[in-house]
Amino acid sequence: MSVVTSSAKANPVTQSNHRIAWLVSRWPVYKELTKPRIVTMVLVATGVGFIAGSHMATQPLIFLATMVGTASFAGSASVMNQVMERRRDARMKRTMNRPLPSGRIDHIEATLWGLFLLALGTILLLTFVNMASFGCALTTWVLYLAAYTPLKPISTINTVVGAIPGALPPVIGWAGATGKIGVEAIALFLILFLWQFPHFLAIAWLYRADYRRGGYRMITLRDRTGLMTGIQALGYATVLIPVSILPFQIRMAGSLYMIAALILSLFYWIRALEFARNRNDFTARRMLFASLWYLPLVYLFLILNPLPA
Repeated sequence: MSVVTSSAKANPVTQSNHRIAWLVSRWPVYKELTKPRIVTMVLVATGVGFIAGSHMATQPLIFLATMVGTASFAGSASVMNQVMERRRDARMKRTMNRPLPSGRIDHIEATLWGLFLLALGTILLLTFVNMASFGCALTTWVLYLAAYTPLKPISTINTVVGAIPGALPPVIGWAGATGKIGVEAIALFLILFLWQFPHFLAIAWLYRADYRRGGYRMITLRDRTGLMTGIQALGYATVLIPVSILPFQIRMAGSLYMIAALILSLFYWIRALEFARNRNDFTARRMLFASLWYLPLVYLFLILNPLPA
């Protein structure tokens, strides 16, 4: 009997292999929970902030820790957001196939994954980067989950509140490179903050029926004609034009950047004007596509045409 019992026991190597195999099998679900496309956008903004702050100086370890730490915070926020919204996600066509509403993972396992990512990001930023970057990342995480997410089914102001943590990634990057938050970081914050509104208003219009099913208080819920949605999109796009050239005005970037930023901002503004004048899915998509081109190109010219410190 003892022989059978001992043989039934898996040896440590076998148990370890089973755990690794289990983690590998779960990885696609864990990855999907972090919303990789959003994390990629966050990392682009963070990387631009770091590169601008370091003035191209070589800091490979700090840069890597900043990027991975920020990705961990962003991934954690996405996971915890989906845990909090799993029942509403199940009502919406756009989100019903996510891991939680589709039943591919339960909320406890997802929560543990989100907390692990939060701990990893905390360790990386505090150990290898600095307190300023950690403070910015933690502020982003808290605002996203404790303010923006609870407000979504309550008030349309959720879009404004959500734009604050959404605009902090370049500040995290700048803080990671410099250890402080300067006027340059504020300029990067304002550009990203304003850019978000036409972008998200386009999404809110295109998926207005889905948001209604999910019970989210988006501006499009009561704005049946899209008039207020269009006015807001155009207003934010208008303010973005002078704000986009702030890096040139504070001698953070050169004239090439200024010209590119003005052209891109005017193009974005034209798309917002089209939507404000003719509120339909076609013009909303054009405004959304313009937003997707705007940000990476503005960042590209900012990196290509910096001014020396």
